[in-house]
Amino acid sequence: MAVRAVNFKMDEADILDMKQVAGVFNMSVTDLIKNAVRQYMAELKSDPFYRLTVNVKDASSEESEEILSEIEGMTDDDLTITSVKRFTV
Repeated sequence: MAVRAVNFKMDEADILDMKQVAGVFNMSVTDLIKNAVRQYMAELKSDPFYRLTVNVKDASSEESEEILSEIEGMTDDDLTITSVKRFTV
C-alpha cells in the first residue's frame, strides 16, 4: 500500500493533547491519528445514510434530497436488520 504525507491544521492544544496521549501509550502521534481516523471512518461507514448512498454515484440533488428525507423519517426499528439472506454466485 502506498503511503503519502498529509498536512492539516489543528489547534495547538489538540496537538499537545495528542502528543501526551501518544506518549503514555508509547506510540507515535501518526499512529494515534491513523487509528482514530480508521475508527471514525468505520463509524461513518456504518451510518445508514452512507450505506444507502455509497453506490449512488450519479444521484441528482433532487434524488439526494429525497433519500435524505426518507432516511430522516426512519426510526431505529426501520433500520434494524431483521433477517439475512446469503447468495453464492
